[in-house]
Amino acid sequence: MTTVMEAPLEGLMSVAEQMKEIFPDDAVIFLRGNLAAGKTTLTKALAKVKGCSDEVTSPTFSIQQIYDNGLYHYDLYQCPNEKFMAMGLLESLEEPGWHLIEWGDEALENLLRMHGFYVAVVEITPKEGKRQYKVTTDA
Repeated sequence: MTTVMEAPLEGLMSVAEQMKEIFPDDAVIFLRGNLAAGKTTLTKALAKVKGCSDEVTSPTFSIQQIYDNGLYHYDLYQCPNEKFMAMGLLESLEEPGWHLIEWGDEALENLLRMHGFYVAVVEITPKEGKRQYKVTTDA
């Protein structure tokens, strides 16, 4: 199923609320978009609607951040899939909650589906002072 939403930055919480209704309690959510598209900004909004009280920051150098209320945030920009698996992060995806992955590729997406994970993809595209969020979910 594919859903497309658009909002300016000040309307991002509304988009996050809509996504909360779409995603199940346990999901791996790939966030895709160019540099500065708003992947971490969306993660902050999703954390708020999930009731997370921790401060959300980009895990660019740590690769993984774990927050309260079952929110996990990964940045795989400089982490190939082999390193991701060697670090044991594949196993962490089995923890209950939302696992938001920035810069995850289609190979990882397909691997997770093959292993029975619920996978969603959010493609973020800047568009005339707004952001477009194309959400594709497993049926």
